[in-house]
Amino acid sequence: MEILAKSADRNLLLEVSGELDHHGARSALRELEMALDAALPRNLVLDLGGVTFMDSSGIALILRAQQHMQLLEGGLLVRNVPPQAKRVLDAAGISRLVTIK
Repeated sequence: MEILAKSADRNLLLEVSGELDHHGARSALRELEMALDAALPRNLVLDLGGVTFMDSSGIALILRAQQHMQLLEGGLLVRNVPPQAKRVLDAAGISRLVTIK
């Protein structure tokens, strides 16, 4: 699990790659929190294009990002969701809470 952060003008892009499962999510959550605390973004984009597998731990990561962005009075966009991860998100109804493109 790896997260690459790019920040500019209070916009933060986090490119997530690897397996977003129970083990990967722990480090991903830490990296997410550190990146958000460092950038204090107005807008966060989670790019899941490099995710090879995702389970419910990925849902927890997205919901944590959403909660953090609400505290910052900012927005969250999840994009480039692979088909397997999309099925997990759809089954949980995450698109009712978060914008997914």
